[in-house]
Amino acid sequence: MSTLLRVDASLRLDGSVSRALADSAEAAWKAEHPDGVVVRRDLGQHQLPVTAWPALVTAKLGGDPGPELAEAKALAEELAAEIKAADAVLLAVPLYNYGIAQHVKTWIDLLLIDPELVYGPSPIAGRPAILTLARGGGYSPGTPKHGWDHATPYLERIFGDVFGMNVRIAAAELTLAPVTPGMEELIDASKVSESEAHVTAEQHGTVVARELTANAA
Repeated sequence: MSTLLRVDASLRLDGSVSRALADSAEAAWKAEHPDGVVVRRDLGQHQLPVTAWPALVTAKLGGDPGPELAEAKALAEELAAEIKAADAVLLAVPLYNYGIAQHVKTWIDLLLIDPELVYGPSPIAGRPAILTLARGGGYSPGTPKHGWDHATPYLERIFGDVFGMNVRIAAAELTLAPVTPGMEELIDASKVSESEAHVTAEQHGTVVARELTANAA
């Protein structure tokens, strides 16, 4: 029986494109693994304490971390154990202010405290990670803001290069076109991008599930 760790980062529930894309990937995964376990962590709705990582680093440097240390250690260990126990990771992240939000960075920073995940061989190396990403504007080559998406390269670096995971991406762009004055002419393009991203997310969910089945055989 496979375990999928799903991590959502959007501050929205209704109307969140990154969550909707993750729903498509999860549904495809569950269609292949109806008895599989989905472990959920919602960073957008249940944010991690921003004091945890500074407390752990301060203690490591020999300083006084304050009363947060015990709780920070327990939290970091819980997060590391959670991702190590997962056969696959589904991470839904919107682009906020051209990068990842603070609550996503806090989660990643706490994972990077674990030496097993960082200094290898990582216990999650080779495992699949599906990233469902939502970008309010257009950041593709040829657009005025090409290169302004600092979230995707960072996530690829951490999950692909640091953790050694097999990263697959489904991304929708122009997601703010339907609600942003001045972007009306991009609404049709936004719908196409979102539709294509759902297809890609479903394909990733199916492929990842089948790969897990084949590896377990």
